[in-house]
Amino acid sequence: MKILIAGYGEVGETLARLLSAEGYDLTLLDSNPEVLEMGMERYDVMAVQGNCASMESLQRAGVKKSKLLIACTGSDELNLLCCMTAHAMNPRLHTIARIRDPEYLEQVYTMRNSFGISMTFNPEQDAAGEITRLLKYPGFLTRESFMQGKAELAELKLDANSRLCNVPLSSLDSIVKCKVLVCVVLRDGESIIPDGRFILQEGDRIFVAASSDNLATMLKSLGIVAHKARRIMIAGGGMMSYYLANRLKSSRSMDVQIIESDAERCRELSELLPRAQVLQGDVHNFSFLENVGLTEADAFVSLTEMDELNTIVSLYAKSQGVLQVITKLGHLDGSDFIGNLSVGSVISPGRFSCNAIVRYVRAMRNQDGAATAIHTIADGHAEAIEFEVDPDTFYCGIPLKQIKLRQNIRLACISRGNEVFIPNGDSHFEEGDSVVVVVNGDSVILNLNDIFA
Repeated sequence: MKILIAGYGEVGETLARLLSAEGYDLTLLDSNPEVLEMGMERYDVMAVQGNCASMESLQRAGVKKSKLLIACTGSDELNLLCCMTAHAMNPRLHTIARIRDPEYLEQVYTMRNSFGISMTFNPEQDAAGEITRLLKYPGFLTRESFMQGKAELAELKLDANSRLCNVPLSSLDSIVKCKVLVCVVLRDGESIIPDGRFILQEGDRIFVAASSDNLATMLKSLGIVAHKARRIMIAGGGMMSYYLANRLKSSRSMDVQIIESDAERCRELSELLPRAQVLQGDVHNFSFLENVGLTEADAFVSLTEMDELNTIVSLYAKSQGVLQVITKLGHLDGSDFIGNLSVGSVISPGRFSCNAIVRYVRAMRNQDGAATAIHTIADGHAEAIEFEVDPDTFYCGIPLKQIKLRQNIRLACISRGNEVFIPNGDSHFEEGDSVVVVVNGDSVILNLNDIFA
């Protein structure tokens, strides 16, 4: 399937990495020849230099032979014009547009047929939603939701004092006092799907599947006190900070403070967010952060436009005893290194939107039995994928101990009606169930039947 990616920034690069790994025929379109050259060096893609909304550029990029166009430049207007022009040139084309400005959201939805848009995405808004979940349900570094919120996959890092250090996974349930499944362990940059004999060590990042209630029980059993954040300090006044503060304003129990250096942007945010406290100041200045109450904050969220600055101020917030720290990183090329730093939960704005786009692409390629949710975990080394069990699914009603799965695949949990359970050898799935599958490595799972050996 031929896919055209218009705009090769952070989101475009992530999509090129994910989709080229799955063997799609990709063409990159951007006005900057240097970024296109980097894209061709890194991935198996074609590249065309030109204006993303120009008929001539789209023609050279092969829009008439493409099945899908993803417009992810930094300009909403350019993305809209790109989709509208491309759809006029190829009416059968599916188009996905990045739209960031909240003023456009309702308008684009109402006029989606006029613009020729199949789907829109907003990385900043999606990331703000994930940060909100982490603030409301703290204790884990990341939490991915499945099965309409009935099941989750959560990440936890083991420090020297963790009760799980030097514990074999066969003894895990007796310590956490509930049924959970460690699907993936990230150790020294290597992603491992463990068995019951696997022994956890200090520094491991573990990804645990369980019901939401059992995750809360696990935290309590491990002595991890997860107080909900009441006072939240946000560094940076960009679009993501606006979306986050706007989401949090509905909770009267949360006090939100935004630190922004630009005076004009401070005035804008004060008008848009009357319930938030907006302060003009430089987050580089640690004395200023202390004077405005950093040490009294329950949570510190670093959302400036610079990854390096976000890392530094998050490290400082951690050193000052802030219990929950969340750090935005646009580029995760050094994620193995970042995982060893005390920057708390790491949020990459494009990741959540790119997961949704990959799900859309796979559904186009494989209409029947496509995934209902996809989450990239373990610094991109693994995926957690939710499927519905349909009449074409193999081995319905057969105990799992009689079924052989492909290597590096783990069946994490099954949902049946209102019940969510961690499967064992005697468990089975049946039509109508939802299942979550964890895939380690480079395997591509497009359909539930792809997991079987």
